[in-house]
Amino acid sequence: MSDSSTLPPARLRPEAELARDALSAPVLARAARLARWAGPDTRVDAGGGLVEEQLPAAAEQLGLSGDDAAAHASEAWRIAVDTGLVEITDEEAGTVAAGEDLALLTGGSPQDVLGVWLTALEAVLADASVPDLDDLVDAMADGGEVDLSSLDWDPDAESEFLDGVLGNLYLLTVGEDGPGDAPVPLPALAASVIVPSDMGEPSNEVLEQVSDAMMRLDDQFRLLEPAGLVEYQPVDEALMADADEEPAAPVDEADVTRYGMVRLTPLGLYGLRARLLDAGFEAPAVGDLADKGADALLDGTAPFPPAAAHAETELWLAGRSPLDAARELLAAARGSDTGAPLRRLRCQQALSLVGAEAEPALREVLDDAELGGLARVWLTEHGARDVPAPPQEMVFWLTIDTVAAQLAAEGNSEELRALVEGLARQHSGFFDTVWRVEHPATPDVLEAMGRLHPDKKVAKEARKAAFKARSQQGG
Repeated sequence: MSDSSTLPPARLRPEAELARDALSAPVLARAARLARWAGPDTRVDAGGGLVEEQLPAAAEQLGLSGDDAAAHASEAWRIAVDTGLVEITDEEAGTVAAGEDLALLTGGSPQDVLGVWLTALEAVLADASVPDLDDLVDAMADGGEVDLSSLDWDPDAESEFLDGVLGNLYLLTVGEDGPGDAPVPLPALAASVIVPSDMGEPSNEVLEQVSDAMMRLDDQFRLLEPAGLVEYQPVDEALMADADEEPAAPVDEADVTRYGMVRLTPLGLYGLRARLLDAGFEAPAVGDLADKGADALLDGTAPFPPAAAHAETELWLAGRSPLDAARELLAAARGSDTGAPLRRLRCQQALSLVGAEAEPALREVLDDAELGGLARVWLTEHGARDVPAPPQEMVFWLTIDTVAAQLAAEGNSEELRALVEGLARQHSGFFDTVWRVEHPATPDVLEAMGRLHPDKKVAKEARKAAFKARSQQGG
């Protein structure tokens, strides 16, 4: 995933709702509870962690019990320190006080709360990239330092791997071809960062790498779920049992859910988008353009998938009267630059959502060479009377503009191939006339028609017309 590419837009929940989710996430809720519990008698060690004698009381405060209670309390305390909910007032004495950010959780704005949660998330993500504690203990050298070489662990590579997995989960969530809110099977997610896209049948070696990645991700998602980032159904323990052990219950080999299922929560979607923005990615959200001008709307939605562009446009139209919106859209759709055809296509799609009150704006541009064609289409579709027939040159100009827009939006798609075949079939002598159209995209459109048309004779006619058009334009 390149940080120069624009990602599909995310549909985020309102910040107030996300802030409530953040406050109820176990990681932040526990940290806040310990921050409020801490007092003058609370003591920390040189690293800022709770001294061992106070861990049982902290665990009790969190309602934790069992062998791991102290460890979980220690982790919650560290999150409280990392997020600024607790401040160390005297390192030598090991005393603490409530941090300034603690008050934000009750008196701050939703954005303030989400800022604290994002800091907690970063701490949890850092933890998720660290090997198991038992492995670390085994790797301790005589001097008390960790021997990373014996762990076969590269911190940067591990962090990059997890970022790649989360990036793919984000794309699957926001992409229109992905599962959206549905959970993703862990094997598919692991394979997305292991198996090369051009590989046919994965080799045994690659499949083994996918299996290893699944086990790493199983541990990592178990850590990330309490942060509120994901909802996770872990890998079935029976799958990890030794081959000579009898399973505790009958095993359904076809049940893919046994191999782990993960879903990004609405809060997790917000958090990953924030991280992507910090990393320099173009990661839009639906609604970003609602208060911008029509030029920003048409340009901004140009790379959006259809459903996302539709949702963004509806939000933009909601803040304007139909007539004002139509006039603004039409004015922004003009132009002869390479992006203009797609702007006009987005304009036409936006105008399809505007009611009959916009009719005067469309009639005002009937004689406009660039807009007259789409205006006639809109008026006819809305049952308007006395719509003048377009001159032939306007019909051909609109044809070139439409194909140019489809090329920009979809590339050489099956839909565009069908459009090209239909145009050549419906208009006798089409290529003898169309090369003369004074549209900047005429040569490129005709070359594309030559590539896309399955009939070799027709394709040759298109290429000849493209040559004539380019010569006419001095190219």
